Amino acid sequence: MIGKIRRVPLREVWKHEAHDFTRWLEENVDVLNEILDFNLLSAEREKSAGDLNVDLVAEDESGGTVIIENQLAKSDHDHLGKVITYLAAFEAKRAIWIVSNPRPEHVGAITWLNESSSASFYLIKVEAIRIGESDPAPLLTLIVGPGEERKEIRETKEDLAEGKKIRRGFWTGLLGAAKEKTKLHSAVSPAEDNWIGTGAGKTGLSYNYVVRQHSGNVELYFNKGTADENKAVFDRLAKSKDAIEKAFEGSLEWQRMDHKVTCRIKKEIDIGGYKDQNKWPSVFEAMVDAMVRLERALKPYISKLDV
Repeated sequence: MIGKIRRVPLREVWKHEAHDFTRWLEENVDVLNEILDFNLLSAEREKSAGDLNVDLVAEDESGGTVIIENQLAKSDHDHLGKVITYLAAFEAKRAIWIVSNPRPEHVGAITWLNESSSASFYLIKVEAIRIGESDPAPLLTLIVGPGEERKEIRETKEDLAEGKKIRRGFWTGLLGAAKEKTKLHSAVSPAEDNWIGTGAGKTGLSYNYVVRQHSGNVELYFNKGTADENKAVFDRLAKSKDAIEKAFEGSLEWQRMDHKVTCRIKKEIDIGGYKDQNKWPSVFEAMVDAMVRLERALKPYISKLDV
């Protein structure tokens, strides 16, 4: 014989949200683990966040803080605001909002938060059921969670932000090292991009430092606006290729790039990049040395250009 599920009004099971439901969830927090993509290990009630009190503060497997806000009613703006406030106050990475009736606008809001923030948000619907004459039992349904795709989007954003932060640190160190040997980039400030540059004395020509994860280069970059102009200037300098490389004391890559508007003359530095922080001093030294030699080799020829 198969029993029939009957919904039971929540207030018949937990008469008071804080005194009954929150206390029950504190003692049975493992029921959430069945529908979450991580495990909660413990939970404590009524933690203060300024003038407000979060229902539960829990801990995940990695020791991270998780805040849980309960609402045995239809979701509302006030509780959504509390969820975000508690998340910030406790510096948590995950927030769980349990409601009896999730409104569509709040489903959309949680979805947006998962896509736009570094935290993970979970909107859970709680119901109480009976099978036949059994005792009432909780039925928890995950309405919105981060999802794999949203996690990947968030992780990509975090990686990009971290990359920008590291690159700024790289350029700060390189520019500091460069000032001890040349004034060429002395007016340049650290940036978050993968390159920094300064004018080479002629419009559309610049001396650039370029850095990648595990390599970099120094270059004279041609960007005068049209392909014909860039190729013409490049070709004039290329006529003195042997003399320029002799002055540079090494070979250079002469990239005319016929399929593009721009051109470059560069020296590759393959001993490390912005992700190799333990190699930064050596990378700085190699890149600055190459830039000093590149400017020295090219400057007499650039000064003669009538462009």
